[in-house]
Amino acid sequence: MEEREILVIGAAPMGATPLAGQTRPSDLSTPGTPTTPNASAAHLSALMGGIPNCRGSTSRSRRGTGNPDGTNGHAAQAGDYPSDGELSPATRRPSSLELGVTTPGAASEAHPQWMKEQWEDNYKEAAIFLEEGINNEKFTHHPRCQEELPPYLLVHNDWFHYFDLGASLVILGLGFFEAPCHAPLCFPTQVHSSIELGTLLLITLQVILKTRWIGWRDFFKHRRTLIKVFTLVLMIVEALVVLVRVDSHFRVSRSLRPIFLIDNHYCGGVRRFIRQILQSLPPILDMLVLVFFIMLIYSVFGFYLFGMVDHVYFNDLQTSFISLFVLLTTANYPDVMMRSYNQSRWSAVFFVSYLSINLYFLMNLMLAVVYDAFTRIEKEKFRRLFLHKRKAAQHAFNLLVTKERPKEVSFQHFEGLVRAYKGITSPTESYLIFRLLNKSNSGHLHIDEFYDIYNATQYSWSLAQQDEDWFSTCHPNIADLCTIIKNAVKSTWFEYTVCLIVLSNGIILVVQTAFMDSPTSNAEDRIYAPWVSYFFVALYTIEAILKLIGLGFKNYFASYWNMFDFGVTVLGILSLILEILDIPLFYVVILRPLRLLTLFRMKKRFRDVFGTAVILYPRLTSAVIVLLLTYYFFAIIGMECFHNFDLKDCCKNSSVEQYFSFVEGSNGNVYFYLNNFQSLQTSGVTLFELTVVNNWFVIMEGYAIVSGVEMSRVFFMAFYIFTMIVMTIIVAFILEAFLFRIQYKQYFSKEDEAKNLKVEVILTSEEIRQIAQARGGSIQDIAIPSNSMFKFSGEKSRTKEQLQMLMYTDEMDRWLAEAQLEETQSQARIQAAILAETSSNEYHDHGHGDNENIQIVQDDGTITAIHRPVLPELGL
Repeated sequence: MEEREILVIGAAPMGATPLAGQTRPSDLSTPGTPTTPNASAAHLSALMGGIPNCRGSTSRSRRGTGNPDGTNGHAAQAGDYPSDGELSPATRRPSSLELGVTTPGAASEAHPQWMKEQWEDNYKEAAIFLEEGINNEKFTHHPRCQEELPPYLLVHNDWFHYFDLGASLVILGLGFFEAPCHAPLCFPTQVHSSIELGTLLLITLQVILKTRWIGWRDFFKHRRTLIKVFTLVLMIVEALVVLVRVDSHFRVSRSLRPIFLIDNHYCGGVRRFIRQILQSLPPILDMLVLVFFIMLIYSVFGFYLFGMVDHVYFNDLQTSFISLFVLLTTANYPDVMMRSYNQSRWSAVFFVSYLSINLYFLMNLMLAVVYDAFTRIEKEKFRRLFLHKRKAAQHAFNLLVTKERPKEVSFQHFEGLVRAYKGITSPTESYLIFRLLNKSNSGHLHIDEFYDIYNATQYSWSLAQQDEDWFSTCHPNIADLCTIIKNAVKSTWFEYTVCLIVLSNGIILVVQTAFMDSPTSNAEDRIYAPWVSYFFVALYTIEAILKLIGLGFKNYFASYWNMFDFGVTVLGILSLILEILDIPLFYVVILRPLRLLTLFRMKKRFRDVFGTAVILYPRLTSAVIVLLLTYYFFAIIGMECFHNFDLKDCCKNSSVEQYFSFVEGSNGNVYFYLNNFQSLQTSGVTLFELTVVNNWFVIMEGYAIVSGVEMSRVFFMAFYIFTMIVMTIIVAFILEAFLFRIQYKQYFSKEDEAKNLKVEVILTSEEIRQIAQARGGSIQDIAIPSNSMFKFSGEKSRTKEQLQMLMYTDEMDRWLAEAQLEETQSQARIQAAILAETSSNEYHDHGHGDNENIQIVQDDGTITAIHRPVLPELGL
């Protein structure tokens, strides 16, 4: 009789269970007071694979010692452990056999190599499922059978991702070395075209490998991949043409090169931001239609009212529309009004009403509409990502179960997963994560416990030591002195004294600078007189030394503000040394006022601003990358269209002649002709000037005149509209994040937040021995009493996602209930898919059925069946 399991992903019970990627506040209990470890922490951490200082999370987090406020759900109280050396059944830890831990060499003797390799493939595929959960990517593109798995794992290998990223960056970087470019950087045509063709072929290899398990039909249903393939084919043909002709041609397609970088594995944040832009477009486009409609109406009115008076700005309907478009950016105001205003003072009503309606009302209303849409999108995006990560955890879980235990995962296979998912090589850290999840203390993870894997893998672990000062073992007199210094530097008066010194330094800087006529060659002496420099740098040095003595090296540098202050102080000492050596370094000297930034930490509102910036740093980085890629896109188009035109001394007898006129040696030169598209670098500077919009129309008119093509203005106007949309979304994004943080701080205190960002796990001496034996080590040289216990502290960084999990806890239960109802309603389709899969001829022809499970994957109504063999336990 066939042994087959049908595992329906997404149809598992989704009740009020521990949530994916979250430890709820209710799961955290007050920490106990574990027995103080008797073994050397240094020897113990070396034996156990690097604890303390395990870094399992993808982001950096501060380390803390002492007694954190929060613990995991099964962290025991001091009274939970009997003092007679026997663990009670309620607190007994699972043995190595229960954990599925085998001694070195046991598995290799019992099982062939192919089985271990197959388990390794399962670990890697499970890790990929978890990554797809984070990146909100579809699961339906997974290989349907085991034979298609090798190319799939190859493409999802880190080294392959690195090569793909390198190829994408090389393709982008060629823009600096292809004509038009600066003469010293220009490569010969054969060289840059050969490099381009080679990197495109490497990207093509990845595309071909994907078709091995997806199939061409499904492959081209993916819109992003379809765009990438089209761009790839087009660019390969063009690269071959350039290589054969040994000459370049009009290649606007080069502007599509950012597509390859956007599609890279490591640019998931960039893709999410672009997706957010696309989702925010409908309300923006609605508002833009209204703005342009009013602009068109006013263009008609302006032509009839001022066409006879002003032949520069209202000569015809097209000129009138362009003039009012520029007026929307205020770049040509009041120039555009003055001829009409000279004819009639009542003409001011036209311009004032236009700016009031379009600029001050509709454009600001656009920001409000985008912010409202952005807020709804953010919450909906978090909901979808939350449920998607839960399904990803289900997929990964079902790749780790065995024939003997089809509904739970052992530590052995969990360790393989976290090794592939997070690159964690320390069995101790893996076991701490396992223990954090295993709230039932059964020694195996059930699906309800496994859902929390995203949250558990975010912690960075350290062996908690007793909260003792570094000087506690010093001579009593030295310890007393250090204690006095510690109390002093932690006092409020010390903080206010330092701020007063910094403020005085800033006042002296401003006063001395105000008396300077010009920044002469001795400006460093004029800004900071020698006595001022020595005095304030000495005070900053004393402050740093006192804090280092009182807080200790580790606690001092745990604060970002202290790190900043220390850097500025070192910079000040360096500048003094350079002055003494009579080495002029003006820029080092003028950077000293950066210390004034520390004053902002005194006010709560400023701290909120800096805190929001820190939380938004990863997402702001994605926004900056999108903006840079936008610049690249328009820079390439501008280079292809305008690099042959020289603006120097052009545009005679036009309204912009003064900006481009050039007379050798004249002080009246404005040098606007330097704003050109003759290389990628200068194109970027020109586009940034267009972004600032001050006199941006001058560049637009200059190229329209020298090219003789009126439609060339479309390029500049399109760039302004696109950057305005991106900037509006970035502003709405920052505004939403700042207000979210303010709202969050109204609900949760600092203590509540810290309690949910820290956990503790207590290991017994028996567990320590098991982990050491699993590594093939020995602990006979370390004195560990049989009844001792060790406390490990886990801490994760504060991100917006972590704050959202706390804010939306109640909504999560409702989302789970809705998802459960939706999955119940789709059971008929799932059962039909299972029946069709198991009764097909292809299924039986390939030998499916024996010792196999079928995972039914659903994504946007698409159902896919994935066949995977059920493997036996390695330890059995």
